[in-house]
This record gives sequence, structure tokens and C-alpha cells, in this order.
Amino acid sequence: MENLKVKKHKERPDLTGEHPFGDLGQLIFLFVFIAVWLADIFVFRIDEAEFFEVSMWIRIPLGVIILICSLFLKTKSTKMVFGMRAEKPEVIVSNIYKKVRHPMYLSSLLFYLSIIIFIYSLPLFLVYIPIVLFYNYIAKYEEKLLVKRFGDDYRQYMKKVKRWIPQFKTKY
Repeated sequence: MENLKVKKHKERPDLTGEHPFGDLGQLIFLFVFIAVWLADIFVFRIDEAEFFEVSMWIRIPLGVIILICSLFLKTKSTKMVFGMRAEKPEVIVSNIYKKVRHPMYLSSLLFYLSIIIFIYSLPLFLVYIPIVLFYNYIAKYEEKLLVKRFGDDYRQYMKKVKRWIPQFKTKY
């Protein structure tokens, strides 16, 4: 297997680690997203309703539902990973992790999507595409780290639980 670089959590040896530029990349994309949002408001002033109108009565409830899902995933996954220290490191296959492999990253993607739905912005949607690709890249990278650490246990988990689409009928 290739020699992967990893950002370790020094105070938490039970955690496998993450992509070395994952946090920085997420921060950069957040700033780009905000910059494009501000540019859309003050510079571009594109009125998407001229091209394709969606009622606020649809957008607002949909955005709220997606935002609530995002907050739920973030809360559950953060508590599962950082809220308890494992004596013997193992693949987490309980709670929200038996539904989806990367609930923290999915939470971030859903948060961005909810903002796009609320704001109804084409430029923000265009920025969202590379954000999704970036999260997919770091998720795949971290999966390689997890396979390297846990071997067949993690491979079996990958077969049973999808990376992004939550499964409500679990195999665990």
C-alpha cells in the first residue's frame, strides 16, 4: 500500500487521523463560499428567478429540513468520535456511523446546500460543485488510512455502509 501522509491527533492516539490539508482546504472553501456569496449580493446581482423560479414556500421548508439534518449529523458524529476515547481503537459501526460512513463531512455538505437553497444563488451552486469534489477526495483519502489501520474490518464496513447516502435499513 502507498505511503500516505496523515494529520494525527497527538492527544488522541485512538483516532486514525485525517488528510494533512483537510482542515485547511475546508477553511479555504468556506472563505471562497462566503466571498462568492458577498460578490453575488453586491457585485453580480444575478436574479436567478428570471431564469428558473422556485417559490419561497418550497425553498424555505426544504432548506430548514436540510439544515436540521446537517445539525443532527454534526452533533451525533462529533459526539461519537470526539466524545469518547476508545481503549482499543476499532471501526465505529454504531449510531449514525451505521447509516453513513462520513456523517461529519456530509453534515458540512448539507449545510452548504441549505444556504444555497435559502439564498437561491447560481454562483454559490457553482462553488458547491468543487466543494463536493474536495470532500469526496478527503473522504476517500481517509478511507485509505482506515483500511491501512483496520484492514478487513474496514473493508467489510465499506461494503455495508455507503459513503454519502444514508441507509435507513442497516446491515449491522
